[in-house]
Amino acid sequence: MSAPENADPRGLKRFAAAKTFQLARAKAGLAGLTYPREYGGAGLSRAHERVWRDTYAQYPNMSTEYIISHGMCLPMLAEYGTHEQKLKYLPDIISGHSLWCQMFSEPGAGSDVASLQTKAEKDGDTWIINGQKVWTTLAHLSQYGLIIARTNPNVAKHAGISMFIMPMDAPGVEVRPIHQIDGGTHFNEVFFKDVEIGAEHLLGDLSNGWNMATAMLMYERVAIGTGTSDGVRHELADQLIAEATKRGLIKDLVLRQKLMHIYTLETCLSLVSMRTRAELKAGKTPGPGGSITKLVNAIIWAAYRDLSMEIVGASGLAWEDESAARWQRGALTSLQSGIAGGTNEIQRNIIGDRVLGLPRDISVDKGIPFKDLKVGTQQTPA
Repeated sequence: MSAPENADPRGLKRFAAAKTFQLARAKAGLAGLTYPREYGGAGLSRAHERVWRDTYAQYPNMSTEYIISHGMCLPMLAEYGTHEQKLKYLPDIISGHSLWCQMFSEPGAGSDVASLQTKAEKDGDTWIINGQKVWTTLAHLSQYGLIIARTNPNVAKHAGISMFIMPMDAPGVEVRPIHQIDGGTHFNEVFFKDVEIGAEHLLGDLSNGWNMATAMLMYERVAIGTGTSDGVRHELADQLIAEATKRGLIKDLVLRQKLMHIYTLETCLSLVSMRTRAELKAGKTPGPGGSITKLVNAIIWAAYRDLSMEIVGASGLAWEDESAARWQRGALTSLQSGIAGGTNEIQRNIIGDRVLGLPRDISVDKGIPFKDLKVGTQQTPA
């Protein structure tokens, strides 16, 4: 898919740099280190990947724009795809030739993803997709996406969902950018009107979409919470320390304590992330523990936002040139960390329920067919 005319030039520049890096990485045999060679990977061990992460941690992160492609879509296709699907899609994902997005959220199904209303209806060997997704990151630049849609409204809402591979250039797919307060257009609305895709685009088993969506969210939380490199890292604290030093504020004892708090949180997050990655086995979906790193990452960004504005002072509210705008954009974009991949409240529920084993909240719609529920724009029959 070509970039829309009104695409944010900053985003296009970031993606162009990321793609150039990923293509060079693939050419050097350093992309997809643990994936089989027949699917475009390097066929190496997790020990090799740890060495890569240790080395990569010493340089600027160039892989941010591929976090969904590589951190979420790639492992899902590798785990649930057929041999033919892997041969067709994995090499281009790994090399960076194709970019993928994730299409879960809808206007009436945000934190409660299982209430989605986008539907997929079977017509011979074709699936017809109708509905809407929202907050889809990089949909305007993606060639493909993984979408979940309702294939059976006559069963409970979690049971009648399936996952599909969606070509973003298919007739009937419309991507509309969402204009952000910082001037960017990083995510989008995506509309589907009578979109026809072949039966070979079904990923995994029919009506197993909720389990697969849960697995994909686990991959997402690990990807967001643990980052792309290994080792102990405290980049945000280092940025703030450097700025406070430059402005002559570093001797303020209260400020130093706040800086140390973020430094400590980042260090602890790095250690937990290293343990999380060490516990992952090849081909296995991450467990609910990924919600811990996801939640802590959001807490760190909130602390960074407040402290950065305290350090830069009045210049945090207005700026004249692009170089000074990074603090403002950092503050604005930090808000998404507590929403993307599941809100902080959802993460706490998961940790309480699935990590700590605390009693679950009451579910009033358990066992009720989806068609009988009042969700989103769907109305309960009279």
